[in-house]
Amino acid sequence: PQLAAIRADANEVLEEGAGGFEARLAELEGTPVVVNKWASWCGPCRLEFPWFQRQASTRAKEVAFLGVGANDSEDALTTFLEELPLPYPTYYDPDLEIARELGGPRGVFPTTAFYDSRGELVYTHPGVYEDEAALAADIERYAR
Repeated sequence: PQLAAIRADANEVLEEGAGGFEARLAELEGTPVVVNKWASWCGPCRLEFPWFQRQASTRAKEVAFLGVGANDSEDALTTFLEELPLPYPTYYDPDLEIARELGGPRGVFPTTAFYDSRGELVYTHPGVYEDEAALAADIERYAR
């Protein structure tokens, strides 16, 4: 049911803030979660987006994916998602409140955080992935 709810909110920008993000993580306990922090102005984020699109679609039955649109305007995030839609929701984080919870440097874009099935943050990857294989390897290693 939790993974179906993620798909129901696909490509939406949610204005629920850090509280909504934390509540979603709590709902997802029992399922590993991959969180990608991105911004519309971030070139490396644009590079990674197709990888996240494919990995989220391929692993839709076993891993939850969430986006965090940080340090950006809601309009810019929405416009970006019209071009590169995601099969999961993005939490609007203009003031980097959620970003603080992901670990790693807040000013580094993109950043990917991995939560295990107990809801514990187990790894944060700051910066762009080298390729989709490297992202997939981290999902296999940390999203358990």
